[in-house]
Amino acid sequence: MKLRIDKEDDALYFHLDDSAIVDSLEVAPGVVLDFNAAEQVVGIEMLNVSARSPDLNLNALQFETA
Repeated sequence: MKLRIDKEDDALYFHLDDSAIVDSLEVAPGVVLDFNAAEQVVGIEMLNVSARSPDLNLNALQFETA
């Protein structure tokens, strides 16, 4: 899994595996799901991250497991 933050484009991308992306679907304004050939979700992109969460500190993200 990889999490990429693009401050210049104000976007956050969460990639679940290294599958090739064959299709994408915008499920809400600025929220895009990427699919592989088996129609599994392999990526999630959020655009306009700073507007969605103005208090978000992109330099200090937390990772939690249960």
